[in-house]
Amino acid sequence: MRETGGMDDLLVMPGPGAPRGLRVPAAELVERFSHASGPGGQGVNTTDSRVQLSLDLAATTALDETQRQRLLAVLSPRLDGTVLTVTASEQRSQRQNRRAARERLAGLLRESLAPPVPRRPTRPTRGSQRRRLEAKQRRSELKRTRRRPGHE
Repeated sequence: MRETGGMDDLLVMPGPGAPRGLRVPAAELVERFSHASGPGGQGVNTTDSRVQLSLDLAATTALDETQRQRLLAVLSPRLDGTVLTVTASEQRSQRQNRRAARERLAGLLRESLAPPVPRRPTRPTRGSQRRRLEAKQRRSELKRTRRRPGHE
């Protein structure tokens, strides 16, 4: 696996939770390359086309404290400690996989920064209540036919 620098800052488009967008400095991103499985013929064994892009959410300067806490909470199942990693290996070209990984990371950050939409409580419709009661009635009939004769 190789690591390299020489990339641009990651730009996250404005959205809910980040009204001015984000600029993640390139120095805070860690890019690793390795052999990808899948299509590519003989070249798959010689080129490091799979890209892993990592960002330490606890250490990045791109986030304010509120954004940091929201990301750590929302993305906790995906994190390794406080490091978020995305992988791209769909393309045969390393350049295309680098672009895909950056887009995936930016999209994930933008989506995760949005505050949760509160659920608006609703009532069951009259039709759904009727269907529920009819299903209960059918189930009750079925069970009644399974009883031993002479119970009633």
